[in-house]
Amino acid sequence: MLENFRNHIDLHFPHLKEGKFLLACSGGVDSVVLAHLSASYELDFSIAHCNFKLRGAESDKDEELVRKLAIHLGKEIFVTSFDTQGYMAQHKTNLQIAARELRYNWFSQIMTTHHIKTLVTAHHADDSLETFLINLSRGTGIEGLTGIPSLTDTISRPLLQFSRTEIKTYAEANAIYWREDASNENTKYLRNNIRHNIIPKLKELNPNFLENFLKTQEYLGQTQEISNQHIVQLRKQLFSKEGKVEKVKATSLLALKPTKAYLFHFFREYGFTQWDDIYGLLSANSGKEVHSNTHRLLKDRDFLLLKPIALKNSGVFNIEEGQEAVSEPISLKFNIVEAIKETSSNIIYVDKETLKYPLTVRKCQKGDYFYPLGMSGKKKISKYFKDEKMDIFAKENQWLLCSGDNTVWIIGKRADDRYKITDRTKEILKIILE
Repeated sequence: MLENFRNHIDLHFPHLKEGKFLLACSGGVDSVVLAHLSASYELDFSIAHCNFKLRGAESDKDEELVRKLAIHLGKEIFVTSFDTQGYMAQHKTNLQIAARELRYNWFSQIMTTHHIKTLVTAHHADDSLETFLINLSRGTGIEGLTGIPSLTDTISRPLLQFSRTEIKTYAEANAIYWREDASNENTKYLRNNIRHNIIPKLKELNPNFLENFLKTQEYLGQTQEISNQHIVQLRKQLFSKEGKVEKVKATSLLALKPTKAYLFHFFREYGFTQWDDIYGLLSANSGKEVHSNTHRLLKDRDFLLLKPIALKNSGVFNIEEGQEAVSEPISLKFNIVEAIKETSSNIIYVDKETLKYPLTVRKCQKGDYFYPLGMSGKKKISKYFKDEKMDIFAKENQWLLCSGDNTVWIIGKRADDRYKITDRTKEILKIILE
């Protein structure tokens, strides 16, 4: 196995030979063997062990074994312990999720502090098969059937081509001591049930089942890669971006078949799961939205607009007389000038004597109106937004500069005629949006 491991590292994980990595070690046979194999190949690594304090003295004995292993191999070790039960209660989650979040958050902290780029874990072929069957039982797409990835940006899993039997055989042949976690025998957990009751039956049906499964996963991974490349190219064609907002024509999405499958691939990375609702957006009226935890997807006229969810800033910000600049909620500068010079949508000139201080910067409110510069009569700001074909996101983000209850400037767009420079103006105030 050692020779196969070395060849596997050379071919698929050469980066592990180029710098120090962090090896997660529980004390079980898989991670202990991984540590021995890595040390035998003279790879540079540190060991990290989590004590979840779930099995009393048994958890402490796991920690003791890993500490002795680090000394034996001459490796730096990081150890921590968690109040796992308290974390579960606080975050209202189950044991598996709690343990995963705790350990990976801690691993990330170590890697950041010590400038380590890669975490190495001891997942093996049987783990991948178990994950496949779990996902299959719950319903999944091709991503769930490709198993555990061998490589991500920060995690490497060099044992995925090896079976649990191979790993245990290597440990026994080399007199490697490890700890057995009794909870791994408890079949009340779905993974353990699959491990002890289902996979052995599959291997009885075909002694080469695991080997054939790994080949199938390789083919599925290749198919997924082709699919991902197609989605990336199609996304470049259909989506456009304006600031933080992504925009796609609803009819373009409806033309793709099967539509819901394309919607899944386009929007799943933003946390959406409501595929029927998103499909409904394509033919919905303007203003209808679907939310994930992180993003909003909005129907606006003929388009879907995608935008990260941001904290709403609906406050009122005061600007005192004589103040030359503000940075919140937007950046504005105020200068007294002798005459009107350069002009743009981000610059206005107003008669300072017509202003009532403090000026305010705020969002549009129901009933707001202004007198558009150069026009006679007033206009509701909501009507101005509509005439300008501003989408809902743009309306929500638009700030007004006000004097008392009056609008001085729809900032960056249109000034109010009541504050323009005239023959009677004594002091010209130049206002710049930066």
